[in-house]
Amino acid sequence: MAGASTVLSDQGWLSALDRQLLKAEQFLALLSGLAVFSLMFLAAISVGGRKFFAQPLPGYVDWIEVLMPLMAIMGIAYVQRDGGHIRMDILIGRLKGRLLWAAELLSVVLIFGLILMLLWGSWAHFDRSFDMSRPLFSRDSTIDIGLPIWPSKLIVPVAFAVLCLRLLLQIYGYGRALVLGLETPVAVPLSMTVEQQARAEAEQLEGRD
Repeated sequence: MAGASTVLSDQGWLSALDRQLLKAEQFLALLSGLAVFSLMFLAAISVGGRKFFAQPLPGYVDWIEVLMPLMAIMGIAYVQRDGGHIRMDILIGRLKGRLLWAAELLSVVLIFGLILMLLWGSWAHFDRSFDMSRPLFSRDSTIDIGLPIWPSKLIVPVAFAVLCLRLLLQIYGYGRALVLGLETPVAVPLSMTVEQQARAEAEQLEGRD
């Protein structure tokens, strides 16, 4: 499973790219959170309309359908940046030095290859749905109120494209650490010990006083 991690920063160009990409990742994660928040209001409107006016929100299921990709995948690159995705740390947690960076580099390269294939497939899926010559540029729509589906399909390759940029930064970061034998490379998630995690949480609480 995923443990606590931290990403170090310095004044170099790699950290500068990391911070700029982080802004885009945070924006996408914010959109995902707003979609979840809006779904709560849609549910309240639909339930309230059914109870008091015998008329639920038209196309409620359709709205859930088009919002689901936004909720599910827009924050994927932000979580990757902080090392928050679930993984097995039983082996990697025991590695140190160049052996650790080599293992991390291999895993990120494999992830990058998989995401590239998913990016290609998701873009082709969007392209089949989008048509400039049709009403609302859509070849397909939801069943109930006819919402165009192509915007939801476009969300997936956009999220994967940002994730590919994050993975490229991490590939370079881990590769640099492997070649130079760095102890604390920048722009990559570094696992924290229990003591480091407790210290970071204590510092966070002190900052709220």
